[in-house]
Amino acid sequence: MSYEQPYKGLKVVDLSQGIAGPYCGMLLAQYGAEVIKVEPLEGDWSRILGAVYGDQTAFSIAGNLGKRSIALDLKTEAGREIVNRLIDEADVFMEGFRPGVIQRLGFGYEDVAKRNPAIIYMSISGFSQIGPLATKPAMDPVLQAFTGFMMENKGQDGIPHRANPIVVDMTTALYCFQAVAAALYAKRDETQGRFIDASLMAAASNLQVVRMMAVYLEKGEMKAPSAPSGTFPTADGYLQIVVLHDKDFVTLCECLGLPDIGADPRFAAREDRVSHSDYLTRVVSEALAKRPTAEWTQILTEAKLQNEAVLDYFQFLKHPHVAASGLISWLNHAAMPEPIPVPNPPGTVPLADGMAAAHAPHLGEHTGAVLADLGFAPGVVEGWRAAGAIRG
Repeated sequence: MSYEQPYKGLKVVDLSQGIAGPYCGMLLAQYGAEVIKVEPLEGDWSRILGAVYGDQTAFSIAGNLGKRSIALDLKTEAGREIVNRLIDEADVFMEGFRPGVIQRLGFGYEDVAKRNPAIIYMSISGFSQIGPLATKPAMDPVLQAFTGFMMENKGQDGIPHRANPIVVDMTTALYCFQAVAAALYAKRDETQGRFIDASLMAAASNLQVVRMMAVYLEKGEMKAPSAPSGTFPTADGYLQIVVLHDKDFVTLCECLGLPDIGADPRFAAREDRVSHSDYLTRVVSEALAKRPTAEWTQILTEAKLQNEAVLDYFQFLKHPHVAASGLISWLNHAAMPEPIPVPNPPGTVPLADGMAAAHAPHLGEHTGAVLADLGFAPGVVEGWRAAGAIRG
């Protein structure tokens, strides 16, 4: 065990699909765990989300780095025998089916725990395991709608908007990872395993806890924490500014050539500025529109004010600070037409071509090797392959 690979020797069976569960499994792999991704014969459906490159997409790459992929039919006797053999040696089991499906396949918690009582079992659903919506299919956009996220993300057009980055899926993955990590820590003093019930609904709610409480307490609309703060148009783009303290407001007005506004007693306290937010937003917008973004970021940064240009992904990836920080690894993959940018998760070893942790497997790439490791005879494996029970 080491800080770089604290989960070395840990074995994970990952039956989850999409991105919430798989990204959790990917993080376990980045910390040294051996993660076996069990895919259906047609592949995890993340392999067909968005633009497809061979048998990969941005979703499948991000969710499967560092894993080994086996492809099999869970409805066949061979498929069930293989997964049961994996369970016998596993420390963690992960699934992301709608409630009831995994039980019908024979791998519910009770079934798995009978074979391996010490296993940590992570179940990820859309709406949780119980309740009237439990069996309803749900992906990230559905939970953005259900949990109030979209209603709180209205644009200037007044229409609720979905956030394009899959914030609910990714938040679910992170909550699942911390729950598994905590369970593994507790397991040092436990003899029995644990069932962990995780859901997109729970993750989305926790993600929004501050705003949810504030809107509830303020009876429908969260008061702005400060003003003038927000996204402002410049002569050639947009600028995000945060003004929290009284002195920051005075400094901002000086930078914008509005000293009289900064000295006006009507705006001396934060509460006063919030109550006059419409007026302050208008005058600040008019001032910022006179110069390009780069000039304002230099001026405001030198004044030690919170600000930053609103960048797109291409601008962000090319930014010299991003390069200097070592945040992004540019990885080559056989399925991709060019190197792809992969952010290195905090606390992990930076990824580089040639590392097992930096490879996203093709569908069924490791089926033969994993079955050999499990002790299945070559003739048996070939028979299963010929019968269409496994792939790869």
